[in-house]
Parts: sequence; C-alpha cells; structure tokens
Amino acid sequence: MAVDRALPTPEAHDLLDLVRDIVVKEIAPRAAGDEAEGRFPRDLFATLGRSGLLGLPYPEEHGGAAQPYEVYLQVVEELAGAFLAVGLGVSVHTLSCFPVAAYGGEDQRAALLPGMIGGEVLGAYCLSEPQSGSDAAALTTRAEAADGGYTVDGVKAWTTHGGVADFYTLMARTSGDGARGISCFHVPADTPGLSFGRPERKMGMRSSPTAQVRLDGVRLAPDAMIGGEGEGFRIAMAALDGGRLGIAACAVGVAQAALDAATAYARERRQFGTRIADFQGVGFLLADMATQIAAARALYLDAARLRDAGRPYGTRAAMAKLFATDAAMKVTTDAVQVFGGYGYVEDFPAERLMREAKVLQIVEGTNQIQRVVISRALTKDGPA
Repeated sequence: MAVDRALPTPEAHDLLDLVRDIVVKEIAPRAAGDEAEGRFPRDLFATLGRSGLLGLPYPEEHGGAAQPYEVYLQVVEELAGAFLAVGLGVSVHTLSCFPVAAYGGEDQRAALLPGMIGGEVLGAYCLSEPQSGSDAAALTTRAEAADGGYTVDGVKAWTTHGGVADFYTLMARTSGDGARGISCFHVPADTPGLSFGRPERKMGMRSSPTAQVRLDGVRLAPDAMIGGEGEGFRIAMAALDGGRLGIAACAVGVAQAALDAATAYARERRQFGTRIADFQGVGFLLADMATQIAAARALYLDAARLRDAGRPYGTRAAMAKLFATDAAMKVTTDAVQVFGGYGYVEDFPAERLMREAKVLQIVEGTNQIQRVVISRALTKDGPA
C-alpha cells in the first residue's frame, strides 16, 4: 500500500514516483530470492546510480540532486520497504560520501565527489573494530606518517559492503589515545595492502555483505586525509548523525512492509466463517502497528527538517533511530503473529522482515548508545 506522503515540492513527488516505479519493476521482485541465496544486488545499485538516486542530498555541481534530507530519507524508506539490503546500502553509501562532501578540500571534492555521488562507485564506512564498537574512540588502526604520506595498519570490523565497495571511508589513529588522535581517510578499494575477511554469516540481511577490512602496510598519499589531522572523530560523529536518520527511515520502511503484508493477509484469511481482520484482537494489533509506524515516520522527518534548516539535530536523530528501530522490531514481531504458523515460514515475507528489523537496533550505534546520547543531552548544563 502506497504511503500518502506530504512532500515539499512537485519535484519531490515526481522523484518518489520514479522510486516506486523502480521498486515495483526491478527491486521488490528480487528481494526474497537474493536474500535466500545471499546474492549481493550490485546491479541494482548501478540502476539507482543511473537514475540519480545515489547522491540525492549532495550538491548538483558535483553530480548530486540537491534534495533536502526530508525527501532523501523518504526515498530510503521506500527502498528499504522493498529490499532492506538496497535501502540500507544507499544509506551507508550516503554516509560514506559525507566526509568528503562536508569536510574535504575543494580539490578533493572536485576530484572525488562526481564519481562517488554520481552512481559510478559504491562506498563503505570503516569505523568499528573487533574490540572497538560502541566505544569508537578506542580504535587502534594506526596511520603512521611515512615518506610524505601515511602507512596504515589495522583491522576494521562489521563493515557493510566490505569486499564489494569501490572506496572506503576510514577512521584511523594518527596520534595519541582517545578521540583527538583520530583522522579520516579516503581509501580506494584497489589500494595495495587492502584485503577483506569472509562475509559474516548473519541472521538477516544476507544479501548485504558485512566483512572485516584488513589494512597491512597500506600506503596513502597526503591528500587521502579528509579534513585536518585529529578531526576524524568529529567527522565520524557528524556522519553518524545523518546515518542514524537513514537507519530510522530503513526501519520505518521494513515496518510498513510488515504492516502491509499482515493487513492484506488478515483481509483474506478466514476463520470461524469471518475474516481474521474483523476479530478485535487482530484489528487492534494492526491499529497499534500502524500508529507506531506513523509516529516513527513523524519523528525521523522532524529530525530531518531540523537538519535541513541548519539547526542542531543530533539528539533528535538519536531519538528517531531509537524509536523507529524498536518500533520496527515490535511491528514485525506482531506481523508474524498475525500470519500465525505461516508467519514462521519462508514462503511469506513476515519472518524475513522480522530478522531484518533486529539488526537495525544494533547498527549505527546500538539503541543503548542512543539512550546514552539522549540522556546526556537532557542532563548537560545549558540548553538541551
């Protein structure tokens, strides 16, 4: 069922119509089969790139579409509702482009952004490590100054698109301990010394490769650094604010898909001579699911509008990520219940959507970390 969206411009309506057309014709028919076989749908990202959908929030002069986040996130929601590996992949790619777009020098933006956001290449974001997840400032991958550039050694973990991306946005330590010693680098996939672990065997999202990224004597030129030395942690956190909104939009897309499937099934399935949708127990369940989805969508759009207005939005983004992903887990679990025994088998979409929803409570900062972010904002001195 198409969501009735309040979009800011006629152009945005046309854009969402284009996205829905691509979803119906090319993305949705692939989701179940690709997930079952663990196939990465690289060709679908090429299709999105040719349609101008991999650089939506970035400037037109570098090949982007200059769309507000309010619009970009609703595109992500539509994609994720059809195939989470694609929707989340677009979010991760957008996150990976952010450091160059927001902190890169003019020469870097001119050289890198057209390819990155024009759909020619796909990105990955390397922050977490095997022993450094929620405590991102404790990362140990090190970039040592050498021969006018840098030599990088270390291991990154839980990297979406690891082994299939064309470039990696890397956070590495250039000095000392803690947040102030971290810098940000752009690393092309064909850089010597870069290798990848076996893709993780996951509960869901099997079409989206998640793998370790290994750096063994990787040599980088001085212009590979994005922003100044020691600015990497600040860049990473700014990128994650936007990335959390992408995950919130993905969660709403998954939840909406689960509600649509459950509602259609409840209208058709008959027990005791009547549709199960007409039983109050099921009808109220569907009503609660729809309400949670509407609230989650309103919260991520509110955060997006703050971002578009140039106002602080990090706390609201944490709220949106927290609420939307918890709602998606609840909604997809309830969808399985509506289907009954059929919800537990792979012939119907509910079980896949439930498995996919779980990871959204973990990525881009666990929901426990989102609560830390929100509580600190509430209790700090000065305005919240």
